[in-house]
Amino acid sequence: MTSVVRLGPVELGQGRPLVLLLGPCLLEDLDHSLLLAARIDEVCRAQGQPWVFKASFDKANRSSLDSPRGPGMEAGLRWLEAVRDELGVPVTTDVHRPEQVPAVAQVVDLVQVPAFLCRQTDLLLACAASGRPVNVKKGQFLAPWDMAGVLGKLAGATGVMLTERGTSFGYNRLVTDMAGLVGLRELGVPVCMDATHAVQQPGGLGSRSGGDRRLAPALARAAVAVGVDAVFAEVHEDPDRAPSDGPNMLRLDQLSQLVGQLRRIEAALG
Repeated sequence: MTSVVRLGPVELGQGRPLVLLLGPCLLEDLDHSLLLAARIDEVCRAQGQPWVFKASFDKANRSSLDSPRGPGMEAGLRWLEAVRDELGVPVTTDVHRPEQVPAVAQVVDLVQVPAFLCRQTDLLLACAASGRPVNVKKGQFLAPWDMAGVLGKLAGATGVMLTERGTSFGYNRLVTDMAGLVGLRELGVPVCMDATHAVQQPGGLGSRSGGDRRLAPALARAAVAVGVDAVFAEVHEDPDRAPSDGPNMLRLDQLSQLVGQLRRIEAALG
């Protein structure tokens, strides 16, 4: 496995600057995608921060059958491509089935595997053969060292990153083990911290997941201090009105301050 992952103009991994993966949980429409991405880009460019736009075209693992799922793959990929073309930033989205991978890989710079699907062999093999780097979120049910088997299934991929998003702890709770980030790094690939999903409370509101967005900046700062290569954070201008994962998403007006904090921590580490 390579220790550096190349995402268009952005490189992440050993000796490279911290990269942020930012965007809404769910694609809402083209205009919203372009506007939100442009505002995130303005914040990141002002501070010289490399970043990747992330958003899902389908949320296939929601708590309730009634939960919004998104625009679907065809429309979602068009919107992601528009963001990539208009702003010149790399884009990423998640896949749920092997047959989705070829079409997604034609548009995105990084293919993402959700945590619940991180051990699905056929999906991982399809991602490895896609010609794109792959980001796999560590399952809430796995120890960091258990991800070695996932990496074995991704042999031949053009690059792999592993993302920590918290570990199940009792009911409706996740905990983040900062020492686990070191364990993931020891597997020899770049490591990302998903700061917003780590503060999610799965099923905590019954038919949907709860969360506590106040804690996400603290986890992001701690992870950068540990030495991660990337931080993943969902961002929305009005999270309380977002169709998915609102309770754990950052407000857009928080982003500039957080980016500045993360950059100062990174600089202090040298």
